[in-house]
Amino acid sequence: MEPSTSAAAAGSPSSEDAPAGPASPLLSRVGAVAGEAPDEGVAAHYGDLFREQRALADGSGMVDLSHRGVVTVTGDDRLTWLHLLLSQHVSELPAGQATEALVLSAHGHVEHALYLVDDGSTTWVHVEPGTQGELIAYLESMKFFYRVDVADRTAETAVVHLPAGSIAEVPEGAAVRETAYGRDVFLPRAGLESYAREHGPLAGTLAYEALRVEGHRPRLGLETDHRTIPHEVGWIGSAVHLDKGCYRGQETVARVQNLGKPPRRLVFLHLDGSEVHLPGHGTPVRLAPEGGAGDGAGGAGEAGAAEGRQVGFVTTSARHHELGPIALALVKRNVPVDAPLMAGDTAAAQETVVEP
Repeated sequence: MEPSTSAAAAGSPSSEDAPAGPASPLLSRVGAVAGEAPDEGVAAHYGDLFREQRALADGSGMVDLSHRGVVTVTGDDRLTWLHLLLSQHVSELPAGQATEALVLSAHGHVEHALYLVDDGSTTWVHVEPGTQGELIAYLESMKFFYRVDVADRTAETAVVHLPAGSIAEVPEGAAVRETAYGRDVFLPRAGLESYAREHGPLAGTLAYEALRVEGHRPRLGLETDHRTIPHEVGWIGSAVHLDKGCYRGQETVARVQNLGKPPRRLVFLHLDGSEVHLPGHGTPVRLAPEGGAGDGAGGAGEAGAAEGRQVGFVTTSARHHELGPIALALVKRNVPVDAPLMAGDTAAAQETVVEP
């Protein structure tokens, strides 16, 4: 079966060959096909992509995300300390409440995306495969006099995803991030196989990614590059709290929020279903020949000048069990919201994710 997201395409971003989690034992399952960058080490699918998607959409099955990095922070000062470093308000985070947060550069560019929950004594975080080492190095450099301990738990802890509506039981004592789209469970890696036997059917990362694209949820390294700011991809609110300050990069967040002019914006694309191949990560996005005129943002002159020229790039593409071929893309802010686009050689109709 053809890989169905750009995450499995050649040239997709990886974590600069940084070590990720150990290869999953679930790759030995009959029909399992190993994923490619950035999702090596777990199954891309188990032989039937659309069946796996439908199972997740219906609230059954689980996704093996054991390749993701796992970091814990313990100590009495953990939440107040993280509050100073992250874009999210976490100083009074209730036990069991899931949230997302970013680490930004001094110029406001996204460096790390953290998916976290605090269980009352430990803050559990999962991050992109192979990025946990750089994150831990940054956190260690910022400890100063705070009573905190940071640990890499990737080798001993596996993350699995249960879709929204799942009735699967969670092992006693396991940390759980519960969100609108499902639960991320931090399991002892030694218990991954037995848990999967009890809570199948298994779905691969391609099915998970297709539903992520449908939900317009950005992913570090796919929807981001070295100059991405949070406003461009819709992380304001979910991962950035606008009523807190004093974190690195906050000045850029505030300036863009007040001026309302991020240079790029995330869009959702419905792709022409007659094409055999999906456009991979980085495929140029251009204005279609008939989309040169615009009456809104950017003006007709700018749009006309851009016709046929690159105005963005595909970040993730997928084959969806109901919507057909779909994608996320980053385009210039002044691209008219109703302009038909071309993703490589594939015609694409856009839906707004981030307002221009």
